[in-house]
Amino acid sequence: MSTVDTLEIVLYPHPVLRHKSKPLRRVDADLRRTVDRMFELMYEHRGVGLAANQVALPCRLFVANVTGDSDQRDAEMVFINPVISGRKGSAVAEEGCLSLPEVVADVTRPATITASAYNLAGEEFKFEVDGLLARVIQHENDHLDGVMFTDHLSSTALMEIRDEIECFEADWASRQRQGEIADDATLAADLRRLEAIWT
Repeated sequence: MSTVDTLEIVLYPHPVLRHKSKPLRRVDADLRRTVDRMFELMYEHRGVGLAANQVALPCRLFVANVTGDSDQRDAEMVFINPVISGRKGSAVAEEGCLSLPEVVADVTRPATITASAYNLAGEEFKFEVDGLLARVIQHENDHLDGVMFTDHLSSTALMEIRDEIECFEADWASRQRQGEIADDATLAADLRRLEAIWT
């Protein structure tokens, strides 16, 4: 079972990426260390957001920094048990995913949303947001429901990246056959164990 120090970003099609996460029960030192590690990984892989599912933790948590700059810590945001409401308008922009590196496509999402969550102080916050932050929040919140950005694509757009997706699937299958990755039953048992700890 993973510890905070060994957390790494998992790649598609790891089953945790299709797992609907459960709410966190508490904010404690372990959670704070986990958040620190998630920010480290996000910056290391040049991302602007990272969900707990992407480090194989089945809990409703994600981090974001739309600058993508580790020197701009004042732009860091932590979302615990987030909820999205008040969706308005429509906007199209290119998206990628740290669990599908180098795969990008245009995704249509609501232009403005209302987001609420808890921070690391255990305080609830709520705000209306648009632009890149709104997109990042929606993208990462989707992860917590087992939804990936590719699920929002038309069949035509999906066909354009199908070869890249199939390469990830083939690599995963090969690594499982070689024993580099645990089988699905073991991964499912790990998720159940982690849920008992985190949620």
